[in-house]
Amino acid sequence: MVIPPTALFAAVATLLTFGVLAWVLRPLWRTRRTWIAGVLALGLATLALYRVVGTPAALDAPVFEAPESLEEAVRQLEAELQRNPAQPDGWALLARSQAAMGNPVAARNAYARAVELAPDEPGLLVDAAESRALADPQRHFDDQAVAWLHRALELEPAHQRATWFLGVAQRQARQPAEAAKTWESLLGVVDAATARSLRVQIDEARAEAGLPPLPASAEGAAATPAGAHALTVKVALDPSFAERVRLRGDATVFVIARLPDGPPMPVAVERHALQDLPLEVVLDDGDSPMPTQKLSALQEVEVLARISASGSAARGEGDLESAPVRVALPASGPVELVLGAPAP
Repeated sequence: MVIPPTALFAAVATLLTFGVLAWVLRPLWRTRRTWIAGVLALGLATLALYRVVGTPAALDAPVFEAPESLEEAVRQLEAELQRNPAQPDGWALLARSQAAMGNPVAARNAYARAVELAPDEPGLLVDAAESRALADPQRHFDDQAVAWLHRALELEPAHQRATWFLGVAQRQARQPAEAAKTWESLLGVVDAATARSLRVQIDEARAEAGLPPLPASAEGAAATPAGAHALTVKVALDPSFAERVRLRGDATVFVIARLPDGPPMPVAVERHALQDLPLEVVLDDGDSPMPTQKLSALQEVEVLARISASGSAARGEGDLESAPVRVALPASGPVELVLGAPAP
């Protein structure tokens, strides 16, 4: 059956409607079934509203029959692509629709057709590579997917999704050092919260490769948001104290910024291991345990370091603290703290 151009337009318009709604409703996803049901319900309601207030005569048979569901729109688009397959955008749209309906194999196949027709589109290459992993029971990036990721990065070296997926593929291939190196290139371009989460993945990969964790300064430099009152803090252990007292290397060190003469609750805090000393960290808004109290909103803070016997940020019996230092924000230079130093 030949589908009139107006019918194909309706099919594509329907798919775009559902695609936009799918994207908008992503934050409300609880289960796939309820998410898809919500997308379908709103999509059909949108089309029904158009029939009432738009141009109903243009939609009535015998001109054409508009698709009444995402599945029907997909069938119409598939029929058109069988007639005229040289449409990379059509295959990509079909792939996204199949993925939204929970058909990863069909999505993978449609993306493959799209890439054949448009082999130099970085975003399409990355989507196609991801679809191959999603269609695999083990979520594995195969050789073809990796080749597409490399090609995407050749075309657009700063493509973040391609970089992330390539690191995932390298770690799946038991190349943890390469994965860590790939992901490290993202630290300077992602936001602070993403950088902290990414650093966990990087350190796990480095541990698998027998490498030490990233220096704390690398995390801090990458995670510092522009414009915030970021505060660089250097923490060391007094050498004479270290000679006199035996401390466990895995003991916890907290680097804390708090309100001067205020409550003990930190406005910014980072946790590290004693064996990391000496270390350098950057405290910023991303280190705040309280969303209503940010470092960037303060004019002055008190900074200290604490060795915690219990592993808790709250001060406890047997803890060792450095002498607190008052700092006006924004700070003109790093704050230096020494744990175990004699009292002045």
